[in-house]
Amino acid sequence: MAEITAAMVQELREATNVGMMECKRALVEAGGDKDKAIRLLRERGLAIAAKKATRSANQGLIAAAGDGKVGTLIEINSETDFVAKNDNFKAFVKTMADKALGMEDNTITEITKADMAAKVAEIGENLVAKRNIRYVLKGPGLVATYIHLAGKLGVMLELGCGKDTTASSPVVQELAKDLTLHVAACSPKYLVPADVPADVLTAEREIYAKQVTGKPANIVEKIVDGKVSKFFAQVCLVDQGFVKDPDISVTKLLEAKGKEVGDTLTLRRFVRWQLGE
Repeated sequence: MAEITAAMVQELREATNVGMMECKRALVEAGGDKDKAIRLLRERGLAIAAKKATRSANQGLIAAAGDGKVGTLIEINSETDFVAKNDNFKAFVKTMADKALGMEDNTITEITKADMAAKVAEIGENLVAKRNIRYVLKGPGLVATYIHLAGKLGVMLELGCGKDTTASSPVVQELAKDLTLHVAACSPKYLVPADVPADVLTAEREIYAKQVTGKPANIVEKIVDGKVSKFFAQVCLVDQGFVKDPDISVTKLLEAKGKEVGDTLTLRRFVRWQLGE
């Protein structure tokens, strides 16, 4: 019987993504023949295709690029966290973010196909350009980005001003930075209450109503309205308590900073990405 070494088992595992014990068992049955072992595993429904392009890529990085007027987030996935932590891969993702900054739409896959193929060949892992999004200012203001948890979390938002000169104010620059930190920490789902889908709001109201059964209808309505307000304060960015001072809402913060710079400040949009979601 051929000797089954640890190296042989590891090689088969890398080719099939099957557990070590199953790989060793297949090699023993195949007399050490790797191709035969792969066939045995596939017959058992265990083997995953060896082609890199079909291997799962759910690690990776989120990167950002921007100049205040235009911003972009991009997520590129790798197979392993080991590659995601590699400086070469980090530089590649940042380069792709810079490239995405100049694109006219939110699709990067076709444009970067050659770059991705070259990098796959270089590092030996499947890579996937999962998504990218690009913000272009819709009026006076600035686009701010923030990357957290070493590329595991990305935030981008557009802060609007009434006057062109306001965006360059240190107060507004600091506010934009603070708001990206807030979005990262507090994970709002919507910008304003009007963005909450009708079915979501209806479901919440039904839950709250069931929590206060047995009371007069007018009392139930008031209690439900109060709970809905608290719900908005949890999921809507403008109604959330500011992360650095929970006693003041994001809306009140915008009003206060607006008075400080003599302008009206608004949040136009935001996005928060978690790696692999």
